[in-house]
Amino acid sequence: MKVRKAVFPVAGWGTRFLPATKAMPKEMLPLVDKPIIQYVVEECLASNVRTIIMVTGRAKRAIEDHFDISFELELVLKSQGKESLLREVRRIATMADTVYVRQKEPLGLGHAILCAREAVGNEPFAVLLGDDVIHDVEKPTLARMLEIYEKYGRPVIALREVPREQVTRYGIVGGKLLDGGVVEINNMVEKPSLEVAPSNWAIIGRYILPPEIFGYIEETKPGPTGEIHLTDALSRLLQDGPVYGYLFPGTYLDCGEKLGYLKAVVHYAMLREDLAPALREFVREILD
Repeated sequence: MKVRKAVFPVAGWGTRFLPATKAMPKEMLPLVDKPIIQYVVEECLASNVRTIIMVTGRAKRAIEDHFDISFELELVLKSQGKESLLREVRRIATMADTVYVRQKEPLGLGHAILCAREAVGNEPFAVLLGDDVIHDVEKPTLARMLEIYEKYGRPVIALREVPREQVTRYGIVGGKLLDGGVVEINNMVEKPSLEVAPSNWAIIGRYILPPEIFGYIEETKPGPTGEIHLTDALSRLLQDGPVYGYLFPGTYLDCGEKLGYLKAVVHYAMLREDLAPALREFVREILD
């Protein structure tokens, strides 16, 4: 079956960015003049996945409002003759078919995906984390993962090489490297110690999963923090057949932590002809 739907788990508290995220979702923090999550939604659309299932929580209303029509704003822009901005806000409201479901308790990524079960139905689907942005690629990362899925008919996970000392921060896989950056995975560990990490291939926020994953998540016991880890469910899925990884190229921008977010802002600002020269000069002044 074709992958038609993408799940966005966006119910987390965003505690790393408090107090900024006390009333605003971290996924709505701007990269210049677009919120982080819009970049990820646009990757889905560029990959021909149009149905977006947002798994939200309390204080996430701003995400729903962003991807909805704003009649008042459109009237103001029209009255002021700001036609280009008017077209842009209308495009955002109609760019995807968006569904919202609630995760009532923050019980981990696995639980968030399980909350989307009814909306997904009995078909394969993608999962994208709303604060992981990938740029500078010829083909969208999700589109390349869909090609791998269609070739092998098995789950696909985005991977990235990370410094060895950082493996304790990620889900880590081991396996055999095939052609085109594809990895046939044979081992998977959530945040391993340096001594037991099977490699430095880290799981990054893109997945293509079969509907059977819901049953594996239901059987997965919570970890020490009470959260249900998706990696644990995928490890069980791996026992029943191959799982593949994709070592994607391009620039990976981890907007889920402060330094990564700041790097992402600078990255996108430097791509703008109207901003880059002045920003470059300002950075030089600071460094001097």
